[in-house]
Formats: sequence, structure tokens, C-alpha cells
Amino acid sequence: MTLVAGVDSSTQSCKVVVRDAETGRLVRSGSAPHPDGTEVHPDHWWAALQQAAEAAGGLDDVAAIAVGAQQHGMVCLDESGDVVRPALLWNDTRSADAAAALTDELGAAAWAEATGSVPVASFTVTKLRWLVEHEPEAAARTAAVCLPHDWLSWKLAGAPGPEALVTDRSDASGTGYWSPVSGEYRLDLLHRAFGRDDVVLPRVVAPAQSALTTAAGAAIGPGCGDNAGAALGLGAGPGDVVVSIGTSGVACAVAEAPTADPSGIVAGFADATGRYLPLVCTLNAARVLSATAELLGVDLDRLAELALAGPGGADGLVLVPYLEGERTPNRPHAKGVLHGLTLGNATPAHLARAAVEGLLCGLADGIDALVEQGVRVDRVLLIGGGARSEAVRRIGPAVLGRPIVVPAPGEYVADGAARQAAWVAGGAPEPPAWDLGEAASYVECAQPAIRARYADVRDLIER
Repeated sequence: MTLVAGVDSSTQSCKVVVRDAETGRLVRSGSAPHPDGTEVHPDHWWAALQQAAEAAGGLDDVAAIAVGAQQHGMVCLDESGDVVRPALLWNDTRSADAAAALTDELGAAAWAEATGSVPVASFTVTKLRWLVEHEPEAAARTAAVCLPHDWLSWKLAGAPGPEALVTDRSDASGTGYWSPVSGEYRLDLLHRAFGRDDVVLPRVVAPAQSALTTAAGAAIGPGCGDNAGAALGLGAGPGDVVVSIGTSGVACAVAEAPTADPSGIVAGFADATGRYLPLVCTLNAARVLSATAELLGVDLDRLAELALAGPGGADGLVLVPYLEGERTPNRPHAKGVLHGLTLGNATPAHLARAAVEGLLCGLADGIDALVEQGVRVDRVLLIGGGARSEAVRRIGPAVLGRPIVVPAPGEYVADGAARQAAWVAGGAPEPPAWDLGEAASYVECAQPAIRARYADVRDLIER
């Protein structure tokens, strides 16, 4: 039996799975926590990976390994390969002004055409501009720039020198200075942000290419960003939209053609198979459910029961859940609104129903944005903590207007990385087809009136 390993180095923790390369059967696994914060020294990721690997029984017997990790961020190395300063993570927003300035300098449409996306504070390109402006000595010491998964793959290979860094299309497409269309770095954009273009950037390798090896001789795959890893782990293909309901909401689709949205709503990323992964992010997701449950004084299971007991459309009660502002649509200063309250719908069941429908309508707005970019959407693969809600599962098709498939619980990013590792080890033209468990399907006719009522109220909200 040939074994492969997949790593998920997320913001919160590191997870390692070891699977049978042929069948995908889970053989063993382990995990370790990461420190909190939006700025973390990469050494903590490496220590966590080693701890998680030890908990998983070690990696000496695997034929190949690949790393999926949190996207974006900024890891700066000096000429010797030492870390210049703690890494700025995707959720560090101190470069928001830099993002706005870069967008203004070139224009949103030009950025979208060049890289598939309009810069936001998450992207590496904006963090490099921030570094030059606020820490010029650190910027001057920087000889190489990479991403979290690039750095971990390099460490697995023994850190052979910055010139040996490699990455993949999916993570490169989140830097803000790589083109998913041409497959090349845009050094002019790097120079615009950083004032230099002489730094070492990771070589972008093909989806199934091994560019590095571990000390034990295992092939190291190109790795991927976390969303691309999850899509690969789920076996998503063209026509599938992966909707993740976590702290934030994500809707991303496997597409055959690249996108370039000048509004900035859709980020035109690449995926881990040679295709594309246009992505939309919403700020309000699973916490809408927890906030409503707290308001009603119930737990999440009881909230789901109440929502399913309430009527479709909640008898006109609409919750627009912009509890933290919103990104899709771009209304960062908006507040949530409960609209249409009457004596007839002032019940816990109606409010619970309105909360679930409002959450789903916000995600449906994101799917609409994908469709406007020409993305085909046949079904929704629903994952994340919010997918555990039976109300979200059952009400989802009525709001999203498409069948919903809820995959078996798993570590989707780590599983995707393991599947990539098996692809690298096997040398086949396509990744192996693994059956990782039975999925539940939910199909129901769409109810457009729910979305129409939501849209009416949504557009009353101050931007």
C-alpha cells in the first residue's frame, strides 16, 4: 500500500492526514494548534506541522506529501533564507490604505485584467506596499517573498535556499502580482507596490509536478491555497460551487475560463487542477445563526427546529444580516436590519426562519456575482460549521435555487492536499478518484419570492 500525506496549515491550526494513495482510505491523522493573531512568525507553523506529523505517526513512510494552507499573507526572507519579520496573515488589515492606493493608481479594471482580482488588504501585494512605507529597513533586507504554504513546502525539503522556493497556481493567484491567464508573474505590479522587482519569487509549478523532496525521499507536491485544496478534496468540478459557511462565507466555483471582475466582488483565482476558481467572500455567515440563537435564548439545534417550524418567507419578516458590515455587496459600514415585523410574525419560529433565509440570501448574492462573470452553477457543495444546521440544509435549495450536496464530514483542505500528493506519486493525467464518504442531497424547487423580498429590504439599507 502506497501512503501519501496532506497538510492543512490554517490560521488556527495544522492538520495532517495520511491516506492510501489508491483508495483515499484514512490511515492516520494528527493536529496541533497555531498561536492567535494576524501576525505570526512562520517558525510556529513549522513547529505545529512537526507536532501534527508526529501525532499522525510520522511521515517517513509516505511516498509524497503536499501542503494546503491559508492564502495570501506575506513571508519575507533575507539572502540567507532567514525570516525578516513575522508574517502578516490574510486577516491583517493594516494594509487596507495601501490596497486603496494601489487600486487608485492603476484603476480597478486594469488590476482585474492583469491579475483577475482587485487588490484588497488580504493580498500580498498590498502588504508589500505597507512594508515599504512603514518598515523600510525590513523591506530593504527582503530578498525573497513567499506565501505560508510555499514556506512550509520549502522547510519540508530542508530549506535548501530561497532560490528553491516553489508554489502553485492557486496560491500565486492570490498575491496580486501573478496572472492566472498568462501564468506569469507581473513584475511591473510587484515593482509598483514594493519599489523593486529583484526579489526571489517562488517558481510556479504544474498541478501534479514534484519540484522538491523530503530528507526521507518523499516527493513534495506543489501544494495549494486552502480554498483550492478544499475544492480538490471534495472532488469539485465544472458546474460545482463550494459554499463554506464559517466565520465568513465563501462561494467558489471550479471554472474552465478565467474571470476578471472590475467591481472586485469576484476574485479571479486559479484552482489546483489547471482550471480556475473564481471566489466570492461574505463577512456574515455562521455567526448570524449563533447571534440569533443567543437572542432567542436557545442552542443551535433548537434554532434549526424553530426555523423549520416557521413558514417559508417567514410571513414577510426579513433579516438582512449585515451584523459586521458586508463585503458582498460592498457595504462595509452597513448594519443588520429586521424588517416587516407584525403581530402575526413576532414569534421565535418566524425570527429563526428569517435568520436562516437571510444568511442564505446573502450567500445567494455571492453566487449571483459568480454567474454574472459567466460561471456555470449546477449544484452547491455545502461545507463549514453552518452546514451542520439541518435548517440551512433543508431551506438552502429554496433560496439558492439549486440542489445542495452536503459531503461527509472531513478535513477537506488536508484531504485535497493528500489527493494532490497521490496525483504526484501516481503520475496520472488526472487526480485519483477517491470516495471519501456518502454525501447527503437536498433538492427542492426554488422560491423566488423569498429572494425578491430580501432584495427589496437589502436595497433600503444605507451603504
